[in-house]
Amino acid sequence: MLKRSSVLASACVAAVMAGIAAPAFAETLQEAIALAYRTNPTLLAQRANQRALDESVPQARAGLRPTIDVSASANYSRVHAGANETAPTAGIDFNGDGIDDVPASPGSDGVSEATTGSASIGLSQTLYSGGRIGHAISAAEANVLGGRENLRAIEQQVLASVIQAYVDVLRDIEILQIRQQNLTVLRRQLDESNARFEVGEITRTDVAQSESRLAQSQADLANAQAQLSVSRAAYAAVVGQAPATLVTPPQLPGVPSDFEVALSTGLAENPSIKAAEYQLRVAESRVAAARAEYLPSARLTASYGGSGSPDGFDLADRTAFQAGASISIPLFTGGLNQSRVAQAREQANAAQIGIEGERRGVLQDVSSSFAQVISTRASLAAGEEAVRAATVAAEGVRQEAQVGLRTTLDVLNQELELRNAQILLTNARRNEYVAQALLLSAMGRLEGGDLDPNIELYDPAANADAVRNRGALPWDGVLETIDRIAAPPVMPANDAADAPIDEQLKSDVIRTAPAA
Repeated sequence: MLKRSSVLASACVAAVMAGIAAPAFAETLQEAIALAYRTNPTLLAQRANQRALDESVPQARAGLRPTIDVSASANYSRVHAGANETAPTAGIDFNGDGIDDVPASPGSDGVSEATTGSASIGLSQTLYSGGRIGHAISAAEANVLGGRENLRAIEQQVLASVIQAYVDVLRDIEILQIRQQNLTVLRRQLDESNARFEVGEITRTDVAQSESRLAQSQADLANAQAQLSVSRAAYAAVVGQAPATLVTPPQLPGVPSDFEVALSTGLAENPSIKAAEYQLRVAESRVAAARAEYLPSARLTASYGGSGSPDGFDLADRTAFQAGASISIPLFTGGLNQSRVAQAREQANAAQIGIEGERRGVLQDVSSSFAQVISTRASLAAGEEAVRAATVAAEGVRQEAQVGLRTTLDVLNQELELRNAQILLTNARRNEYVAQALLLSAMGRLEGGDLDPNIELYDPAANADAVRNRGALPWDGVLETIDRIAAPPVMPANDAADAPIDEQLKSDVIRTAPAA
């Protein structure tokens, strides 16, 4: 762990050093995603949390199994019968079984001492809990499934961050190159202005204008270098190593061109919605478990043990075995059970309403992301045309200035317009790619397998299957079946909160969505 932390720290330091030379090998977006998928701390921590959550299922199933405990004790007693008492001491019965653990013995000074010990083993097995155990198992299993959806959500957030960091570095590298080219052009322009000033073609004002633009270009270059360092550090933090020679990323798979398809997919597959649905199942199981508190429970108990003096202690001399079955029926709890049912019921209603809230949130995210995709796509097309036109105009102004038809300021302004157009185009490319990634994330389609079919996927179900039957006994299935058959059924939440997302709201959003 220390070694890996040192490597990551070194990568971050390397990322923020502006003048450092990048490695000679190229790095693709798929490679960055694969590395982050294996090493990102946020993702690894969520996987560990999910494995911890998996343990709630065997903990709930432990209620089907017996509990066995062993106890042992040792006692010392000293009895004083009186200063002048010479009568023999009476026998002492410590455990109340009618047999003297310390036999009567004559005493000379009225004082007798005794030491005793006991040991026992007990067993308790629940035969029927009214459904409390069965519903606790159902709640734990639904909670695990909801945790998997939360893991999916974290995974998509991390991969979206990887994509954004990747294209941010590409954007800032391109902007830095534009700034460097602009600095070269302005230096040449200053040299030309000085030469023309020497021969009297232009004034000192024209030279000063060239000097001013050159100074501003140097400041812009420094800002671009700083921004690239920031982006490299962000990349190193999320991916786990400093960026190398990055290549142009491929088109993201599965980006829809139809808004209704995007929204329908998001409402069906977004992990936040699915996690909320599993939380409703958890809440409903807890309602049923609270209602089961009104039902009787049955338990089987057994114990075996013995007692005696530590001197020559032998359990075989004085042993006792007890076995029995008990049934407990709650008659009056002071309103506790009724309050617990009402509380669980309202929590289930809140979980049902939470599903609607998540659906509306997904509708908002998909709508805004889709609109951003359309907007950035238009900006990209406009930026390409702006660069083409500005390039032609800059070349024309430079040639016209050579024959005296344009001033030095005209040339400088046109160069500035060209560089601004190039930077806007670079930002438009980055914004379109990020908008597509956010749209896929809102739809629930930005997982590792969606972006790279060859990635080695993490399977959270493998650990859950491995630990589910930890400590299982042959009769677990029989007891669980009995407990579930006789248990109160799971009741849905209130109908008032059970409606899906408002169809009129959905149709209004679809009707006003931008066209691809």
